[in-house]
Amino acid sequence: MMEEPATWEKVLVGILVLLLLFALRPGIKATLERSRQAEKDWAGALLPIGFVVLFVIFLIAISR
Repeated sequence: MMEEPATWEKVLVGILVLLLLFALRPGIKATLERSRQAEKDWAGALLPIGFVVLFVIFLIAISR
């Protein structure tokens, strides 16, 4: 069994995550701005999701 991490380890991981977020912030802001200006293509996103849903339903149906 694994032990729970010590408090100082949790704090260190939290600080590292915050530093990573601050380091990536300019890229994240630029990506969000580009996504606002991009052409909307819902059919291109919904079609693959629909196929995945149908495939999962198919797998559930044949497993019975």
